[in-house]
Amino acid sequence: MRLLTPFETSFGKTELRRIVLVEVDADGVSGWGESTAGETPFYSYETLETAWHILRDHIWPLVRDTEIGSASEIFDRLAPIRGHNMAKAALETAMWDAEAKQKNLPLAKLLGGTREEIPCGVSIGIKASTRDLITTVEKELAAGYQRIKIKIKPGLDVEPVRALRGRFPRIRLMVDANSAYSLEDVPLLKQLDAFYLMMIEQPLGWDDIFAHAQLQRQLETPICLDESIHDAGQALAAIEMGACRIINIKLGRVGGHTCARRMHDVCKAKAVPVWCGGMLESGIGRAHNIAMSSLENFSLPGDVSASRRYWEEDIIEPEVEVSRQGLIRVPAGPGIGYTPRLDRIEALTKRREVLE
Repeated sequence: MRLLTPFETSFGKTELRRIVLVEVDADGVSGWGESTAGETPFYSYETLETAWHILRDHIWPLVRDTEIGSASEIFDRLAPIRGHNMAKAALETAMWDAEAKQKNLPLAKLLGGTREEIPCGVSIGIKASTRDLITTVEKELAAGYQRIKIKIKPGLDVEPVRALRGRFPRIRLMVDANSAYSLEDVPLLKQLDAFYLMMIEQPLGWDDIFAHAQLQRQLETPICLDESIHDAGQALAAIEMGACRIINIKLGRVGGHTCARRMHDVCKAKAVPVWCGGMLESGIGRAHNIAMSSLENFSLPGDVSASRRYWEEDIIEPEVEVSRQGLIRVPAGPGIGYTPRLDRIEALTKRREVLE
């Protein structure tokens, strides 16, 4: 699927999104999931090729020919496989969708969600100029989005933030570094305290917690951890070490809904708010994000936004839409609440494998 606009972060630019979808047949009921692995191993070591391999050669053999009473069992069944959460989540989320449909429940309700609408923000990639950035932010605010996140990297950090604060003094604004900085950059990062940001997301190493704790002690702005948190244990460790004050939960990064709920509950018990990050998902992954974001402690606007921000045409119907108030209504229909467009999926499919 080609993005309407190239999306640039500190580790690269994405223009064409290759996506692995999983459809499960659970006693005649279809459930759909999506692997959020990227084309390159720059956000994570996982790629769509490793996800395909792990799904086919390791995940499927672990669950084939076994009785599964609930989708909540899948995550622990896959524990012998170390890592590869994006591959695991593709199957696990598909099973949750199927179970919700079998029970004629919205997935959000099956997960324990309480929100009927979720607040939405947008993630804006690195732009060629400050003028382009301001124009983009104006457009997103006019569309109703409640929070603006911009990507930053060394050399494109303080000045873009300064320009946005000068133009939009009252908006909810945050930055995402995707691990582009080190502790040597503390003086620079401390400059961001002057702009009353909601948070700085993952400024330091992708697998680090300790250095983030050192940094958080020197910043007034809350640190939000993303890449370094993969399970509830790591979330608890980061909170107790003082490495962050906010955590971003991504279904692919943590292995699906079961782990996401555990992380949510740990953070809630520690009064640490969470929000849902985006991975340039198709409508199927986006629908799962909406269901997850209905849980009580998802109290900050996430990166879940309208289909039309990314795709000329999505692979679900209806497409995800955002109200002028920056809200997405949680679907009331069974499962993910959106219908996969099989004709469009078929037209876009380059490879298919049936596992029995």
